[in-house]
Amino acid sequence: MRTLSFIVQKEFIQIFRNKPILFMMTVLPIIQLIVLASAASNEVKDVRVVIVDMDYSESSRDLVSRINYNDRFIIAAFSKSKAEAEGIMQRDETDLILEIPADFEQKFIRKERPELQILANSINGQQATLGTGYLRSVIGMFNADLTEAVMPGGSYRSGSTRISVRNWYNPELSYSDFMVPGILAELAALLTIVLTAMNVVREREMGTIEQINVTPIKKWELITGKLIPFLCVGLVLLSVGLLVGRLVFQIQYQGSLILMFGYAILNLVAVLGLGLLISNFADTQQQAIFVAFFFVLVFILMCGLFTPIESMPTWAQYFTIPNPLAHIISVSRKILLKGSGLSDIKMEIIYTFGLAVTFNSLAIYTYKKQT
Repeated sequence: MRTLSFIVQKEFIQIFRNKPILFMMTVLPIIQLIVLASAASNEVKDVRVVIVDMDYSESSRDLVSRINYNDRFIIAAFSKSKAEAEGIMQRDETDLILEIPADFEQKFIRKERPELQILANSINGQQATLGTGYLRSVIGMFNADLTEAVMPGGSYRSGSTRISVRNWYNPELSYSDFMVPGILAELAALLTIVLTAMNVVREREMGTIEQINVTPIKKWELITGKLIPFLCVGLVLLSVGLLVGRLVFQIQYQGSLILMFGYAILNLVAVLGLGLLISNFADTQQQAIFVAFFFVLVFILMCGLFTPIESMPTWAQYFTIPNPLAHIISVSRKILLKGSGLSDIKMEIIYTFGLAVTFNSLAIYTYKKQT
């Protein structure tokens, strides 16, 4: 243990001597957290709508008024014909077209089913899907109110269903509450994997690896000694990030922070093991960074931060199992937002423990201690 303590002390000295790396490990991730959590959002706002009103009735004006006063929509234009509206969409000046037929109100009075047509610009699939959903919701509420006005107390009302919605774990549907735990966990893991990937190869470039190799240090002691300082850096970053989330974004953490840090230690050990494994095979720091970023891009795209894992194809979901970012993002959201306990994250713990053992064992095995 005395030998290990000296290695850890040496690594801490190297970290604090390297000012750019120290800045990248402390200040830069916090700035990224604040910017990304504020900017990254799946919420769709300012959906542009072109209205083609062929009815010009009181009911159609009421519907248009509801759309206009909804903060999710911007009425881009009022068109006299469908062809003119399609030309506006062709120029990419609108996201949706709502066509109101000429007999819209009369069909309601005759107790028939009037039909509205929504055309969506699906170049941006998310804008089209969510925008159409928002518009259908407005039309649905308008339809219920108009039906009640035309047929008060009629069969429509007696046979209708009232839906009461309660949003658990994130009542205000705040995207910052949803994104901050995921982004924080991602930044802590990504930073440590890049830094450790550069660690051993940096020693090789500086020539100090030869001095280390001639000392009576076991391979596991060297790998462990290089892992512990960056594990501490990751935990400090996580602590500061949680504090920023509480003070800046006013997130109320529901679960046990002790459990969160306990799992974070296990996950960071797995990530650090992968970084050290990469560093063992790289000849230069540039090569190590390129290889690390290859894994980083795959991990980010398949971690569930922006795209739900459940929405991926079945074969792709299996590839998230060896992805430590997917597990820490899932755990951070479960613990911090839902207040989940140990039994709720047991599968993530099992997967992460397996990854930690595998990556670190390979890192120790592949390190070549040559004299």
